[in-house]
Amino acid sequence: MPAGNSVSTFNGVHYFAEGWKLVRLPGIRRYVIMPLLINIVLLGGAFIWLFQRLGQWIPALMSHIPDWLQWLSYLLWPLSVISIVLVFSYFFSTLANLIAAPFCGLLAEQLEGRLTGTPLPDSGWMAMVKDVPRIMKRELQKLGYYLPRALGLLLLHFIPGFGQTVAPVLWFLFSAWMLSVQYCDYPFDNHKVSFQQMRQALRQHKSANMQFGALVSLFTMIPIINLAILPVAVCGATAMWVDRYYAQHARR
Repeated sequence: MPAGNSVSTFNGVHYFAEGWKLVRLPGIRRYVIMPLLINIVLLGGAFIWLFQRLGQWIPALMSHIPDWLQWLSYLLWPLSVISIVLVFSYFFSTLANLIAAPFCGLLAEQLEGRLTGTPLPDSGWMAMVKDVPRIMKRELQKLGYYLPRALGLLLLHFIPGFGQTVAPVLWFLFSAWMLSVQYCDYPFDNHKVSFQQMRQALRQHKSANMQFGALVSLFTMIPIINLAILPVAVCGATAMWVDRYYAQHARR
């Protein structure tokens, strides 16, 4: 994969598929271990707990639907399930990303060096340890961007009928964008590109980023497969960085 392509014809589906290949590269696999373990513990445990509670939550949620909308219950029931799983999967994947952020940054850094043949000047485990405060500050920036928007969508869900129909669709689109922001940010942050500049860069290729984020969101909802999604998404986003953003934003 050549570095610095001015225009890439690959879409987000390609980069998501690339992520599954790149996690298996010799020399990269050891950097996959920590993000993978953190994701297995957090997301795996969370989904086991969630599926034990869905039988209680869904009837309670459906009880808020007024009588005149009961005829829509056949549609609102699956949408409510999807909405809960979307919110839950995104929340716990965000928590896993927060904890695993230093290791995800290191994975992105090492993979970029492998793909471009040009390692970052301050790379490796010791550099990662020194960068932890800055990485955590960046994660809080992402959280501050996410929370007010997520709160608005959650409140929309409580509007009977309309909110429960529209909110799952809007939440899926929002999650797709946020997951693209989350994972693409690791290589951007490794090059000290500001959070605002990173978002502006992603908007220039919004279609590909939404495709990538939508697939990450979808696979995050699938039990078993979702346990491996964190390092896969980091690798796919890093491949996208190399193709689309490296030439303009890389720190030399």
